[in-house]
Amino acid sequence: MVKVLFVCLGNICRSPMAEFVFKDMLQKQNLSDICLVASAGTSSEEAGNPVHRGTAAQLSMRNISCAGKRARKIVRSDYSEYDYLVGMERRNLADMLSFFGGDPAHKLFRLLDFSESPRDISDPWYTGDFERTYRDVSEGCKCFLEFLRREKKI
Repeated sequence: MVKVLFVCLGNICRSPMAEFVFKDMLQKQNLSDICLVASAGTSSEEAGNPVHRGTAAQLSMRNISCAGKRARKIVRSDYSEYDYLVGMERRNLADMLSFFGGDPAHKLFRLLDFSESPRDISDPWYTGDFERTYRDVSEGCKCFLEFLRREKKI
């Protein structure tokens, strides 16, 4: 089983969006049973809070549920628990590198680094553009799934 943890700052906008978009992609391709997917934040500021209404709205428009999801902060055991820890921007990667004390097993990635146009995913908490975030997350998840297939992980 491949284990994936999507990571952003607060775990209420981008990383839960990636978690549920990726779960939806896996479910539609009958791959849910071979991939465990979750999300977390590098900050504890939003811990316990539900998914941001802007993210929930984007998911709902596409019939993707995020019901019951509550924000959580990454913990040290996440590094050993997950095969891929996928951040949304360079800052998330830097925070994870610091928190985990490096990346000796090469598990840390940025989601859109799997795409043909590597870049950060802007935080809609600040931009207000949840539609753009959805497009970027969807692109990244699609490319990440293709990467996993090429690597024969799924």
